[in-house]
Amino acid sequence: MPKTEQRVGLGFDVHPFRADRPLVLGGVKIRDHDGLEGHSDADALIHAICDALLGAAGLDDIGHQFPDTDARYEGIRSTLLLQQVVKLLEENGLCPVNVDATVIAQSPKLAPHFPEMRSTLSSILGLTGNRIGIKATTNEGLRSWGHDEGIAAMAVCLIETA
Repeated sequence: MPKTEQRVGLGFDVHPFRADRPLVLGGVKIRDHDGLEGHSDADALIHAICDALLGAAGLDDIGHQFPDTDARYEGIRSTLLLQQVVKLLEENGLCPVNVDATVIAQSPKLAPHFPEMRSTLSSILGLTGNRIGIKATTNEGLRSWGHDEGIAAMAVCLIETA
């Protein structure tokens, strides 16, 4: 019986706020808050997850896979980018085992949105909800996202051969 290979990946993303866009995190629209600046929908949480998965697979990062110079990705939902990343993993004989992520933001309060985020991510990643960890923290007023100028996200994942 062949041995399963496991790999760990780490991802990070940050975007400044932009008033004329909806805020999307984990594939969920968060009402009553400014959105994030970016070429796509600027979902920092999903971008961090994408980079964690791509890094674990030894593939080029999200900026190389979906460059902001390519008009096809302008305004695209990051859930579609994550679907493409999962497909790239599958093409390389790999699949996600779990994902753990932290969003760093002074506002808005995100915990009420975690169940919907987990559900959205679960359906894309093919994982049960208990294999997806999502947390939020403030940055205690430090750095730009701590001064309520944007949002950052970090993610770690485990993948294995399919």
